[in-house]
Amino acid sequence: MTDGIVWLVDDSGWTSGVVFARGISPEELAVRMGGAPDCATEPITHAEVSELEMEIYRPGGDGDGVIRAGRSGEWSFALEYGDSTGGDLLEEISADGVEAVHYVPPLEHPPATFHYTRDGVSLTGYGLTEEIWRWGQEPDLLLPDLVAAGILSADGKTYLPPEDEHYKTAYRRSLGVVERRFGLSLSPAFLRDARLPAYAVRGEPDMDLSR
Repeated sequence: MTDGIVWLVDDSGWTSGVVFARGISPEELAVRMGGAPDCATEPITHAEVSELEMEIYRPGGDGDGVIRAGRSGEWSFALEYGDSTGGDLLEEISADGVEAVHYVPPLEHPPATFHYTRDGVSLTGYGLTEEIWRWGQEPDLLLPDLVAAGILSADGKTYLPPEDEHYKTAYRRSLGVVERRFGLSLSPAFLRDARLPAYAVRGEPDMDLSR
């Protein structure tokens, strides 16, 4: 696994998130995220997603969400576009013994976030550079890893990197903890030329690519 996932820090803005799931196929991951079985498009590239007609935001309602699904090592993954469902359905995605990891790149103000669920239970999560505030039923699950990486003090209450450290440096260190702990890897090719089947998971995006 030479690519890892730390490179995602330098590619923020390409999608609205990525979900990894261990224990199910990419097709099942798509279904658990709201995709209809056997309704994938022909494999498309990252750039071709922009050709789908999606309303990202609708006042008072959900926007359209699309994913491209594939597999890397032991993990299936879904690259999320638009108003996708990964952040809402992690417990459902991880039902029946499945593990799920959700990474959301930074938006205008909130930091990038990490969230881990297993067997339908939210276990741990935090914002990158905000690791002192952890949530889930086992908020300290990754604390030894964060301490070993020089991010937190042993009691989990003090953030150790210098205040003037560039946020991307801090993000790389923190995302590296997640990468190593769960053995995650995702080739940058999936955001370049590689083709993956796409699924509609929210709203009513126009998935007709024959136009």
